[in-house]
Amino acid sequence: MSRILTGIQSSGRPHLGNILGAILPAIELSKEPGNESFFFIADLHSLTTLKDGKLREEYVRAIAATWLSFGFDTSKNVFWRQSRVQEHTELNWYLNCFTPFPMLANATSYKDKSERLSEVNAGLFTYPVLQAADILLYNANIIPVGKDQKQHLEMSRDIANRFNLQAGEEVLVLPEARIDERLMTIPGIDGQKMSKSYHNFIDIFLPEKELKKVLKKIKSDSTPLEEPKDWQQDITFKLYSLLAAPAQVEEMKANYERGGYGYGHAKQELLDCILTKFDEPRKKFDYYMEHTEELEVILKAGEEKARAVAQETIQKIRKVLGF
Repeated sequence: MSRILTGIQSSGRPHLGNILGAILPAIELSKEPGNESFFFIADLHSLTTLKDGKLREEYVRAIAATWLSFGFDTSKNVFWRQSRVQEHTELNWYLNCFTPFPMLANATSYKDKSERLSEVNAGLFTYPVLQAADILLYNANIIPVGKDQKQHLEMSRDIANRFNLQAGEEVLVLPEARIDERLMTIPGIDGQKMSKSYHNFIDIFLPEKELKKVLKKIKSDSTPLEEPKDWQQDITFKLYSLLAAPAQVEEMKANYERGGYGYGHAKQELLDCILTKFDEPRKKFDYYMEHTEELEVILKAGEEKARAVAQETIQKIRKVLGF
């Protein structure tokens, strides 16, 4: 049996890029025979940037509602809030003491801001160690990651190796990265990678009128309505092609090439496609956000299961370290 682990930060509501690039592939992976999935909400990690507690609670609920609305089976797998299992922070401290400074100084998450050190808090600097603790605490075999997270997974393996050498045995399981090369970067409304930090994301759970306003902001060129358009470069077409059926994509492509078809028409079709494709998840999301007591019951049950596994690992580590 393979144990799969992944987490998603509670730094915002999940957007279309998160759903297509991480959530749906992870849920499909969880359904494969022989897989056991440990999926968590990384609310401790979000503290490096998000200090507003009430906003964090709202984002945690939205993330939980998203996973459930897309059919993640919490009865067969484990789903929890990172902050409610204290073993994460305990192991974080132990691993900090096995992690060399140059390794952290070379981490992309730190180097990206190293020229603006006033913006770097200690949590951001040691972010990869907490990430390693998240993974190693549950003896995970497979970690689905994007290419931009591969370095952090390699650091987790290096830290585990250092600990195991000290212990003289393999106390911590060395995880393997699972990188799906088929997954393309999901473009945001400005053409860059869809990201909360770029403020260019599409929240598919917005009310229809608000969602329509967001889609209207998708960047396009100034080609007149009557002229043919370059579908290969158009952001609206790229997003539509990720969601629509092949026949629908071909029809839109023909409309672009024929002319007499505006970007406004394409954006309306994208809206219709989102509303149709995600009709059931949108309804379930709204339900869970209105019944947060049900979310709480599900998360607490997951936290009990996660804690039981985490405590076993921590007991082994304490013994090795003489605590």
